[in-house]
Amino acid sequence: MSLHAYPPPYVPLSGLDDALARTGFVLLSAADVRGWLRTDAAALDALHASWNDLPPDGFLKDGGRYRRRRHSCFVVEGAEVQLAPHRAHWQPLEYNALHGGMQRWFEPMDGAVVASPLWRTLLGTLGQAVSALQGARPWFVEAHPFRIDTTDGIGRPTPEGAHRDGVDLVAVFMLGRHGIKGGESRVFEANGPSGQRFTLSEPWSLLLLDDARVIHETTPIQPLVAGELGWRDTLVLTYRRGGFQGD
Repeated sequence: MSLHAYPPPYVPLSGLDDALARTGFVLLSAADVRGWLRTDAAALDALHASWNDLPPDGFLKDGGRYRRRRHSCFVVEGAEVQLAPHRAHWQPLEYNALHGGMQRWFEPMDGAVVASPLWRTLLGTLGQAVSALQGARPWFVEAHPFRIDTTDGIGRPTPEGAHRDGVDLVAVFMLGRHGIKGGESRVFEANGPSGQRFTLSEPWSLLLLDDARVIHETTPIQPLVAGELGWRDTLVLTYRRGGFQGD
C-alpha cells in the first residue's frame, strides 16, 4: 500500500454553496470548519474524546472486528435541533449491497456530546448548507461516530465499496489518524466519468457530498508499523428529507 497522499482540494468557506451546487462535493479545511462553527480546536477535541469509548460493530458480514461505532438520530429544522427516539440504522440493498435490509441496532451516542451546544450548532450549520442546496425543510439526520482500526491487520472504512447512501447530503468529518497508511477518499460522478482522490488527515476537516450526484468510498487502512494498532476516526452525518430510511 502506497504511503503517497493526495492533498485535499479545499474550497474557501465563501465558496462552499457554489462549489457544492456545481460539482456535487466540497472540502473544507479545519480552520474554515472552526470559523463556520464559531468554535476552536479545544472545543472540537472535547467532542472527539468520546471516540475512545465506541463499542464494536457486531453486524459486519465480512466477520471483521475492525469497526467501532455508535448511532443517534436527530431532526433539524432551521436552528432547532431535536434528538429523535433511538432507532435501528437501516438501508435498502439498493444503497448498501453488503449490509442493506438489516435492522442494525447500535448503542446511542454519548449523552454529554448530544447535550453540547457545539453539537447542536454543528448539526444546525450543516442543515443550512443542505437547505441552500435543496431548499429549506426539516432534515432527518443520522449521526455515526466511527473508529476503523487495524485489529485484523487491515481496516475497511467502506466495506460495501463505492456507494451512495440514499440521502440528500453526506458529511464526513476527519477527526484523526493514528499509526496508519491508506484511507484514501475517492469521490466519483454517479452518472459520469469524473472523479477525485485525496487523503483527509487534518483533524476536523470536512467532506460534503451531494448524495444524488456522487458516489464515494475510502480505501482500506493498514498499520504503519507491523503489529502496532492504528486507527482512523470520523464522524459521518447524513441529512435526508421526508423521514428516516426505514420509516
